[in-house]
Amino acid sequence: MTMPIATSKISHLSGQSLLVFASLLAIMAHLVLPDNQWRDIPLIIIIVIGSVPLLWDIGKKLIKFDFGADILAALALITAIVLGEYMTAVLIILMLAGGQALENYAMRKASSVLQALAQRMPETAQRKNGDKIEAINISDIKIGDFIVVYPHETCPVDGTVVEGHSTMDESYLTGEPYRVSKAKGAGVLSGAINGEAVLTIRADKLSADSRYAKIMEVMQDAEQKRPNLRRLGDQLGAIFAPLALLLAISAWWYTGDAVRFLAVLVVATPCPLLIAIPITIISAISMAARLGIIIKDPTVLERLPTCTTAIFDKTGTLTYGRPELTEIATAKNVNRDDILSKAASLERYSKHPLAHAILQAAKKSGLQLLTAQSVSERPGLGLSGVVENLEITITSRKKFLAKSPQLENELPKQSVGLECVVLIDGAYAATFHFRDAPREEGLSFISHLAPTHQFNHIMLVSGDRESEVAYLAERMGITQSLSGQTPEQKLQLVREETAKAPTLFMGDGINDAPALAAATVGIAFGQASSVTAEAAGAVIMENTLAKVDELIHISESMRKIAMQSAIGGMGLSVICMGFAAAGYLSPVAGAIAQELIDMLAILWALRLTLQGKIDADIKLGKHHKH
Repeated sequence: MTMPIATSKISHLSGQSLLVFASLLAIMAHLVLPDNQWRDIPLIIIIVIGSVPLLWDIGKKLIKFDFGADILAALALITAIVLGEYMTAVLIILMLAGGQALENYAMRKASSVLQALAQRMPETAQRKNGDKIEAINISDIKIGDFIVVYPHETCPVDGTVVEGHSTMDESYLTGEPYRVSKAKGAGVLSGAINGEAVLTIRADKLSADSRYAKIMEVMQDAEQKRPNLRRLGDQLGAIFAPLALLLAISAWWYTGDAVRFLAVLVVATPCPLLIAIPITIISAISMAARLGIIIKDPTVLERLPTCTTAIFDKTGTLTYGRPELTEIATAKNVNRDDILSKAASLERYSKHPLAHAILQAAKKSGLQLLTAQSVSERPGLGLSGVVENLEITITSRKKFLAKSPQLENELPKQSVGLECVVLIDGAYAATFHFRDAPREEGLSFISHLAPTHQFNHIMLVSGDRESEVAYLAERMGITQSLSGQTPEQKLQLVREETAKAPTLFMGDGINDAPALAAATVGIAFGQASSVTAEAAGAVIMENTLAKVDELIHISESMRKIAMQSAIGGMGLSVICMGFAAAGYLSPVAGAIAQELIDMLAILWALRLTLQGKIDADIKLGKHHKH
């Protein structure tokens, strides 16, 4: 499985970075050299090398009718060269190259996401042929082949278990939060990670048609159709550039003095747009990194404050992604602590996904584990053993009623979530209920999104069962929820919602990657999947919604400061442009005035860097009440 690499984009990014570095060296050389005819040589070299490709790129934008801040910068660059203001020309080149390098770096490439997907899948599989096992390429797997999947290996194709008993982690593919038991006859998905035992599966699909390959196709399609928004500076420049040109042309036409035209353009050089905004963005990225938030796509910081629809995945996002024992319903004359102690004494020998939850509940209750004998866990029969001379069996409701259908009335009504039935000497003793625990800060986080952060539409979308999703939605105060959603369905939903309004999607796992990439802003939790991290615009390293709140506040502060710096700088530029048009500022004086405006804009943009902390609404480890 190979992925194309966007080499042209990478080389273009490197060229812009080199131009930035060379411009800085030229400015330093100009300042160090003595005041003679050689002093301008480094600047002239940069102008010759740097202006041609930059003006070429801007020319291509003009052909596409993309009129932004860069157009004024190009005119200012030409004006500065004509006036012999070489330092100003190099500064403009520096800012143009720096802005383009930042923009190119922010663009996410589908190839990197697909590469991360490919790295998760094995290149070879173990095919069983009689008593022999041979290694083959996964592309050579045929339908009906018997494939051996060893412990902790990734399943290469969709298939059916024909031999062995184990558990598989399918959370990245289905959204289900638990390891799923696999025995003879059970279906398995490509991309799922095997547990502690060897499984032999029969391939039901070719590797190219299996679930994981389908997700890769969806992921590629999502990347290709991702919205491409213009930079904030371009949006403001689209207003500022025509105004500056109109004023410059009017001054020239009214007075007949071409110098006034040049003076207005020099003053109108949009450095507050080209400098202040990138500085503010970089400051926000640095602050986020200090808080354990990795910004992979800087445009996230511009887009997030515009989002009005929030879409949550369930597992690992609004829940902790691990089951907890929430209730024990006992039969008459059965003590809760006694049955929990006996069950935990057996479960410590089990690798079942619910065993840890039972052990944790016993530990939390301070119960003593007892000696268990004759422990066995056979497929289809559940876990059994002898504790204090009593035969204890832990099984499912379905398996229990299959043997004793007449005892159905003894069981409590089936509720949402997972459950297991505990028997003592074959008689019903208790039912244990489990849930994937909701995040403590979940309700407070969701309830403050609308009044504090302009989100007027909140949804819960999950691959989990309807009962679980509906229960969590009710707990979190979410009125709209969808369950049993495949990655393709999640992607389609996000596209539909994004067409109506900017969307924020939060998720965890490979099954969320297409939706993360298609949303206006995608936020992934943790480092469990490199694929999710590649698809998301931001990655929350510490699994808590409080960090999402911090990111929202950072983005709001960044946008506010960037707008203030840009609009304030442009406002001062407009005033100076008026003086230049009236003949009170020469081109040289205008350039000096613009530099002063730039300094003010930059100092204002640095506010976020100097800010020590973010005052978020949701605090770590605390339940914020509204």
